[in-house]
Amino acid sequence: MLFQTERIYLRKMTGEDVDVYHTWRNDEEVMRTTNPSMDVYTWEDTNGFVNQVILHASSSKSYMIVDSQTNRPIGITSLIQIDLKNRNAECIIDIGEKEYWGKGYGREAMKLLLDYAFLEMNLHRVSLRVFSFNERAIKLYERLGFKQEGISRQFLFREGKWHDIVHMGILQQEYSA
Repeated sequence: MLFQTERIYLRKMTGEDVDVYHTWRNDEEVMRTTNPSMDVYTWEDTNGFVNQVILHASSSKSYMIVDSQTNRPIGITSLIQIDLKNRNAECIIDIGEKEYWGKGYGREAMKLLLDYAFLEMNLHRVSLRVFSFNERAIKLYERLGFKQEGISRQFLFREGKWHDIVHMGILQQEYSA
């Protein structure tokens, strides 16, 4: 267990998480706001991705978001492209269990991940990318202190329209304040 609140805790992702992650990775509704490709993956694809990319990458750390009451995994959050020399990383979050959407679990998980990034790893900067139509996520990130740093214009074609990707970042001193 990494960090916890009353409702959730973060634990390192393991090979035993492939099945639940595979379910989320192939749920169109879950991936709509996070996955640019919207591909369908075989279990073998997911298993390979988890075991080769997620678990063995030297520049990333992935954690399952777990309901403290039931010990049920409800999502995943990661720090990727960790650059210890320049003390920065990118963060990702997916709440895979839809009944947990809109209830503050994403905010709690992001806060735990940022606590870890800034207070334990002593990172200077954490960034993220979010689809412009994901207004709820953008508001959450702004409430946590992220600032918009740029836009990749018309980067994503989804549901018959072009959408931007919004680049956001937060510095250690902004988070501490």
